[in-house]
Amino acid sequence: MKKIRFIMNPISGTSDKDGIPKMIDAKLDHEQFEYEIITTNHAGHASELATEAKDSHVDIVVAVGGDGTINEVARAIVHSDTALGIIPCGSGNGLARHMLIPMSVKKSIEIINKCVIHDFDYGIINGYPFFCTCGMGFDAYVSQKFAECGKRGPITYVQKVLEEGLKYKPETYEITTENGVSKYKAFLISCANASQYGNNAFIAPQASMSDGLMNVIIMEPFDIIEAPQISIDMFNKTLDKNSKIKTFTTKKLHIHRSKPGVIHYDGDPVMTGRDIDIELVEKGIKIIINPDADKSQRQPNAIQSAAAELFNEINVVREDISKQTRHIQALNKVLQKKLNF
Repeated sequence: MKKIRFIMNPISGTSDKDGIPKMIDAKLDHEQFEYEIITTNHAGHASELATEAKDSHVDIVVAVGGDGTINEVARAIVHSDTALGIIPCGSGNGLARHMLIPMSVKKSIEIINKCVIHDFDYGIINGYPFFCTCGMGFDAYVSQKFAECGKRGPITYVQKVLEEGLKYKPETYEITTENGVSKYKAFLISCANASQYGNNAFIAPQASMSDGLMNVIIMEPFDIIEAPQISIDMFNKTLDKNSKIKTFTTKKLHIHRSKPGVIHYDGDPVMTGRDIDIELVEKGIKIIINPDADKSQRQPNAIQSAAAELFNEINVVREDISKQTRHIQALNKVLQKKLNF
């Protein structure tokens, strides 16, 4: 029998997880697996528990939580024979959505029962492993504000984007790759191993976790009138076609900026210096996949559908909004209406 350790973060996302242990007991294939469930009780605990499992030769460690929990578990088991499983219970679930893992606990357990395991790439930014995305600039700044506010959920995140977007000042970055040195003034720079931030917001629609390359996305400064189109393109998987986006693929890059600041790895913010090194590690982690996933059948989730309506309405009203304060009020009003589910 294979041994599985489920590591559950009770405070990830916004949903109640009290029923998950019973669901695991009812739906997991007991003829195939011997399992235990452990709940985390502090930051970093998931990594500690995953390291213990790896050292004890546990076959699979399942992260029951969001991208932060997945990151903690995954970074503890890289370059080992222990595989990562995912039961997505976070606010965005970017890695799970990229891999087409069902958002249903029951269905994600069924994927674990099939136990199809592949090797995938991961990245490292200034020593911090990431499995979905990392970056600097506005997305890291918002990740920091999101963490500070303490309240989880997609509505809170989008509110932070709206509140901070008009105040954020783009920075100048010097980027060094194998092709030389280039300077960019950018709103954000994101390096993507997987395609999205979460909630089907695709920062790198063409990204693959098994091609040996990371996708680098440079979002140039834009004005308030251009912002809704960028958001629409992100949800429609067409961001790479937007004129404000520069993108390329690489295995390694160095970024220099004028001052220290925040970066993020899988949505977790951390302060770092002016120099940032990012590299891709090929085939460094084993992950249970959805063998029945059909990418052509991907359905928009509730957030994506609501966002499409939201930004359509913004396009209608934006020409009548002349001041920044009125703009934020109007956006928040539409946001509350469309995302209150």
